[in-house]
Amino acid sequence: MGNTRETARPDGRNTQVNNLRKFSARFYLLVAAAATLAYRPAWADDFIVYSPYVVQSQSEIEFRGHSYHDSNPSVGGGYEYLFSVAHAFTDWWKPEIYFADYEYAPGSGQYLKARELENTFQLTPAGKYWADAGFLAAYEYRTQDGKPNAVEFGPLLEKHAGRLVQRLNFIWEKEVGFSASRNYEFRGAYSLSYQWHQAFAPGIEVYYRPADDAHQIGPVFYGELPTKAGDELEYSAGVVFGLNQGASNQTFVFRLEYEFF
Repeated sequence: MGNTRETARPDGRNTQVNNLRKFSARFYLLVAAAATLAYRPAWADDFIVYSPYVVQSQSEIEFRGHSYHDSNPSVGGGYEYLFSVAHAFTDWWKPEIYFADYEYAPGSGQYLKARELENTFQLTPAGKYWADAGFLAAYEYRTQDGKPNAVEFGPLLEKHAGRLVQRLNFIWEKEVGFSASRNYEFRGAYSLSYQWHQAFAPGIEVYYRPADDAHQIGPVFYGELPTKAGDELEYSAGVVFGLNQGASNQTFVFRLEYEFF
C-alpha cells in the first residue's frame, strides 16, 4: 500500500502537467486564430456611390458585381453580384427592389445573401443650391438562418462644376429583429469624375468603412450610351485598392444599368 501511494503521487503530478500543457497549447491556438481573424480583410458589400436624382416615370434594370483579390485565401477569389429593378413613381421618390444578392466566399460556396427594398428620395431641385441633396432609406431581408435583417439610411449629395461631378454619401446601417446588434455601422463613399465624353468619364471612388476597418480608393470610369428610342445604357467599372490591412488588396467593381420610359 505504501509503495502504491508513493507511485501514485508522481503519476498525478504528471497528469496535471500534461493537462496544463494541453490547455496552454489550445490557448495559444485560440489566440493565434483570433489574431488571424482580427487581420482578415473585411467583406464590404456595397461598392457604389449613389446619386440623389429621381426622374419621374423612368424605370431601371440594374446589375452590380465586385470581386476580391487578396493574398489571404479566405478572401481572395470571393465575389458578390446583385440584380435589381426600379421605377420612379414621382419626381422625388424611386423605390428599387434587389431581388437577388448572391455572394461567393472561398470555402463556403455561393449562396443567396439577401433581398432588399431601397428608396431614393430627391430632396432639392437640381442646380438650385450649392449641392443637390437626396436621401436613401432601405430595408434588407437576409436569407441566412439566424442572420438579423437590417435598415440603411443616410443623405446623398451631388455637385456639378463644369465637367467635374462629385458625389458624397453618408450611410448608417442598423440590424433589426431577433439577435440584432444595438450598434449603428457607418460608411462613407465619395466619387469624382471628369465628363470628358458622354460615353467615357474617368474618375476615382473612395470608400471609408470604420466598422469594418476597411478603407479603399481607386480609378473608375463611367459612361452613358443613349439609344435612338431615348433609352439609355449606363456602365461603370474600375478597381479600388486597400489602404489598410482590414481591406482586401484589390476589389474590382462593375455596374450596368438600363434606363427606359
